[in-house]
Parts: sequence; structure tokens; C-alpha cells
Amino acid sequence: MSDSKLIHGLEVAKHASRSSCWVVVNGHAYDVTDYLDKHPGGSQILLQYGGKDATSIYEPNHPKGTIEKGLPKDKHLGPVDPATVATPQKPQVTRDLDKTARIPLSHCVNLDDIEKAAERIISHSAWVYFRSAADDLRSLANNRDDWKKVSLRPRILRNVRRVNMHRTMLGRKYKLPFFIAPAARARLVHEDGELCIARGAARAGIPYCPSTYSTVPHDELARGHAATTAQLHDDTSTLWFQLYVAHEKPRTLELIKIARDNGYKALVITVDSPVVGKREDDERYRAELATASGDTSVLTEWYRPQTSDDGPPLRGHHSSTLDWDDLPWIREAWAGAGPVVLKGIQCAEDAALAYDHGVDAIYLSNHGGRQCDDAPSSLRTLLEIRRFYPHLIGKIEIFLDGWVRRGTDIIKALCLGATAVSMGRPFMYATAYGDEGVMKVIQLLSEEIETTMRNMGVTSLDQLNPSYVNTKILERELPDDLRFEAEWPTFKPKL
Repeated sequence: MSDSKLIHGLEVAKHASRSSCWVVVNGHAYDVTDYLDKHPGGSQILLQYGGKDATSIYEPNHPKGTIEKGLPKDKHLGPVDPATVATPQKPQVTRDLDKTARIPLSHCVNLDDIEKAAERIISHSAWVYFRSAADDLRSLANNRDDWKKVSLRPRILRNVRRVNMHRTMLGRKYKLPFFIAPAARARLVHEDGELCIARGAARAGIPYCPSTYSTVPHDELARGHAATTAQLHDDTSTLWFQLYVAHEKPRTLELIKIARDNGYKALVITVDSPVVGKREDDERYRAELATASGDTSVLTEWYRPQTSDDGPPLRGHHSSTLDWDDLPWIREAWAGAGPVVLKGIQCAEDAALAYDHGVDAIYLSNHGGRQCDDAPSSLRTLLEIRRFYPHLIGKIEIFLDGWVRRGTDIIKALCLGATAVSMGRPFMYATAYGDEGVMKVIQLLSEEIETTMRNMGVTSLDQLNPSYVNTKILERELPDDLRFEAEWPTFKPKL
């Protein structure tokens, strides 16, 4: 259609089904029919806004230019007459929650306080997205509970007046032993979104690894981060790039090029998401939203089973064919721009395989409990590595995440051989308070680490070792051996 002629809203409204689905974003109509099953958020949200103006739901969830760059030009249908397009009334799904009083940030004395404060001021959709996890939430529970199964063993009568919290990660020295993990959709809670986190990381001198699905474009994040480091005359902080490998190789190559061109210092490849986990709070919310909107037709459109060998698998928003043999071409595309990290290691065997494949670091993670339910906590996987592949400790850098909420948690991980730890959800909750919220999380963790170090009798993180922790309770739950690998042949896919 010609851009010189405005499309009437009645014409747009005719295209509101799976066979033909148009949406309006910022005054322009787009044909998203062929994209329905590729949309990372599922087809149902597109169908819900089919034939309507979707700007209000689109903007908080996507970086600028996503739809313009992501759809072929022939799917850009042209400008729409704004007087003829009805803006849908956003259906409301609410919580029974007293939101009458905003909790001052100064009242938050730990990370749990910040989460409770954020719950009062963020939207229900944001709360569900950040809080959700897979199935019965047992992986999430493992993450939380396993920290309690390791106790500290403080030493006394040592001079601890001065302590040093610096930590070297991937060849660079940072001011604290933690970094900010990838988590998407920060603009759900603050108009600056991930920029708040990037500025906070720059001010604190720690790394930040934005999500592939950052709601702020990666080039804009890089500029915002660089502006803050220049203002501070302190370039300690760096950005790392989290990579979801896409179905289409050209899209993956495009993402890697974006990371390279914008000076990201490490490539963090997420390897635990061949399909998206069954996050029931998300699905329940979407069903409630559809019912509230009166559009029950989308309730049958959650996830469509694979209909052919070439079609996407159930919940298959990323590459489901990614394997060890793909690492060489990913490395080649990265062109030595920095270290390569594998994120999502959940057993000792895969940690050893990653080391054998020459990656620079392994990142123990069960994706915040959002992928495979009943997966082990990262702390448990670290102990598994110590038991069965002890030679890896000190030979390859090890990062981990998973319900890290205290400075004591960080100290425990470092005692057991972790290089550093990371957190995602706490920083998303904190972003509801903007830059100040992000800095509050960093401040609280920094104070807790410093206090714990002194009470443990150490003045440098390099002094920490397994003698400072008691892991007996958690070690009882580890496998006795890994004979299964020898007894059962490695699965070979049928080609």
C-alpha cells in the first residue's frame, strides 16, 4: 500500500485472525501473520491485538525499531488514519494488594525489602513476568533453600581493619565480586529500563550482561554506559553480551555483530533454553487477560504442537538444534572480540565438556528456575564439580546465579571456587526505583560482603577457600558417582 494514502481503521479491523493478522504500532500498520508462531511472547498476545492499535503493549516490551527492523518491508503496510483506529481498552487483572503507600527506598535494608517495595508499585504483568518460574517451582525452591544448607566457619583474632573486595573476571579487575545477570523487559517498570542498570553498573565498577531481549537497544545501552564511565573518569565497568542463538543463523550473526560493533567485552551464550519452560503464572495471567478482554478465541492459541519436522517445536522460541558443534562458527563470528562464556551449565559432566571445548568460563545456572523444573541449584552443581571434576577449580572461571540475596551467599560461593556470582531479579525489582534503586542493591550487597569478610577473619577475597564453609548437609544430596554416563550411551538424535 502507498504511504501517501492513509489506511482506514475499518480495513485494519478486518485482519484480526490467525489467517490474517495486522497490528498498528505508532501510527503504522504491520502484517504480522507470518510472525505469529515466531513471536517470543507467543502468538496469543499478537492475536489479542490483531486489528487494533498495539502501541501501548508494544512499547514497554520492545526496543525502539524492533518491528521496523524485524519485519520484511512488504509487511510494512503504511500509515493509518488515527481518527479511525479504536484504541483498545486495556483489560485489567489485579492483585489483592495494599498499594496505598509507596515504600521509601531508605526503608529497604535488604534485597527482600526491595522486592516487597517493588511489588507495590509495578504493574501486575511486570510482577508476574519477573516472579514466574517453571511448573511446580521446585527449581526455584532449590535455588532458595540450598544456600541454607551451607554454613560459614568464621575465624577470630585477626586484623580485619582493611578489606579488599576487588575481583578479577575474564581478565579484568572489578570493584566487587558480582555482576548483573541478563534479564529482559526492564521498561515494564521504568521508562529508562535497562539504561538504569547500565548506569548503575558503570558507577559501581561491575560488569552488566544485558539480555538479548533488552527493551533498550544494545547500541543505546552501550552509549549510555560509556557516557557514565566517561563522566566518572572510571572505565572499570564493562558490558557483556548475552546471546540466545536464534532459529535463523543470519539473525544470530547479526546479534553477534551488534555486540562486536558496540564494544561488548564478552559473549555469554545461553545454552539452557532449547525451548521455553512452562511458566504457569505467565500462562495463567495471559488467560485471565484474554478473559478480561472478552476475547476467548486466543485461549486456544497458547502453544501449537509441532506439525512437521521443519516446524518449530513446542515453546521453541530459540534454536532447538544448538549443540557443541555450533561453537566454532559462533566463535568465528565473534572474531576474538573477548572471552566466550557458556551460561546454563547444570551438571558436572557438561562443565567438563565446556572446559574440553575451550570456552573461557562456565556459568552455572538453571535460568532462575524458569526452564527445567527440578533442576539443581547452581550451588549444588558447583559442589558436584568439586566432587567429580576437582581439576576444573582454578583452571576455568566459574560464575553462578540462583536466588543470591545476601552477601553471605556470595562469600559461600567464592569459598567453594566460584569466580563471581550474578543476580537478575533483584535488579529488575530495583529498577522500579530507577538508578537509585539499582545503586541501593549494589550498596546493600557491598556492605554485607564487607561485613561478612571481617566477621570471617579475611581481608581479601583471595583468602577464601573451602575451609571457611561446612557443606556436609548439601553434599548428602549429591550423586555418589557418575557411572550413568558410562552405562548409558550418549543420546544421538535421529537425522
